[in-house]
Amino acid sequence: MLLATFVAGLAFLIVGAELLVRGASRLASRLGTSSLVIGLTVVAFGTSSPELAVSVEAALSGRATIALGNVIGSNIFNVLFILGISALVAPLAVSQQLVRLDVPLMIALSGLVLAFAWNGAVGRLEGLALVLGLAAYLGLVLRLGRREGTGAEGVAPVAAVGAVQPRLLPNLLLVGVGLGMLVLGSRWLVGSATSIAVRLGVSELVIALTLVAAGTSLPEVVTSIVATLRGERDIAVGNVVGSNLFNIMGVLGVSSLVSPGGIEVSSAVLRFDIPVMIGVAVACLPIFFTGGVISRLEGVLLIGYYAAYTLYLLLAAAHHEALPRFSAAMLYFVVPLSALGLLFVVLREARRLAAR
Repeated sequence: MLLATFVAGLAFLIVGAELLVRGASRLASRLGTSSLVIGLTVVAFGTSSPELAVSVEAALSGRATIALGNVIGSNIFNVLFILGISALVAPLAVSQQLVRLDVPLMIALSGLVLAFAWNGAVGRLEGLALVLGLAAYLGLVLRLGRREGTGAEGVAPVAAVGAVQPRLLPNLLLVGVGLGMLVLGSRWLVGSATSIAVRLGVSELVIALTLVAAGTSLPEVVTSIVATLRGERDIAVGNVVGSNLFNIMGVLGVSSLVSPGGIEVSSAVLRFDIPVMIGVAVACLPIFFTGGVISRLEGVLLIGYYAAYTLYLLLAAAHHEALPRFSAAMLYFVVPLSALGLLFVVLREARRLAAR
């Protein structure tokens, strides 16, 4: 039964992602805005709806650990795994808007989560601030999209003149059906995976950081891969960054508002998981900045880091004897080497720009 649910969920995800990307790209053309803006808003927020549903339900039922772990784990998964696997499919071109606005905002919000959680909880006041921030961000992105969608004289783009425009209603329907299939498919997958994990005796936090986070992010996985294959790479990258922004401002914000006592934050999450989320966000900036392309090699590195993070969680949950050696190798070898590599790439790019 669990296997049948898994297969059905996977099928819904694949078909739903195809419908969503097709409808979203046509919608961008119809509305005269960029694919990046659609990826950052309609696609990103739509594919993050499973995170919202799972986290709000967990917060209302008194399982705030799942609500917080889902947000943190999803943000880590989105950058390391989804961007990584998408870059393996094809190198991803990165918009300058992402480098100048959205990624710095993602870094700032990740740090803000640490500040909010420093006293051991994310309360309702902090949740309200995050939700209001989401509304302001939406207004800014849509304003930038309208500006980009018109020329200097405020007229429609040349490509739109005389061209047959996609119809609005059918493409809205495609987006709606695609989102519905993604939500239903991810729910089936998350339910079956969580049932298996509970039977194996894995802790609630580890389930939230891994299986629930990855499961609710499956719409983003399939959508970004399908968008990359269809050549809609702005949607692929914008989907990831926009989803992370929505997870923090929307999912965590709403969950904090509806939870009776706010979202409690354990010391373990403060010491490790939130700093990892911040580090992953910070690592995006030099990768996005250098050359404007996420290469296949960088995709491999991102996936490798996610595998290492997941392995650490599993070793820690099992109190495995290999954990101290693994932690030492990551702390004293992998992390410094990665930092030096990023610094070298940034300095090389800076010299290249200075030589122009």
